[in-house]
Amino acid sequence: MSTNPKTDAVDEQDVPSNTVKNPDDWTTGKETMTGAQASYLKTLSEEAGEPFDENLSKADASRRIDALQAATGRGKNH
Repeated sequence: MSTNPKTDAVDEQDVPSNTVKNPDDWTTGKETMTGAQASYLKTLSEEAGEPFDENLSKADASRRIDALQAATGRGKNH
């Protein structure tokens, strides 16, 4: 019997994610952060009482978002 990951129910914990990638490995990581990143980062910065740096790269913005999410308890299940 074969399995089809598109139709068969699977436990998400057993499926490796190809959507999570280290920002250091991004081919576009050195580009300017996206508008969505900037907007969310500005919100998180305000909530955390931290300065907002509008000149971050995509990779640096991602790392900063992760740090501010941890500081504010937003965005990720802890």
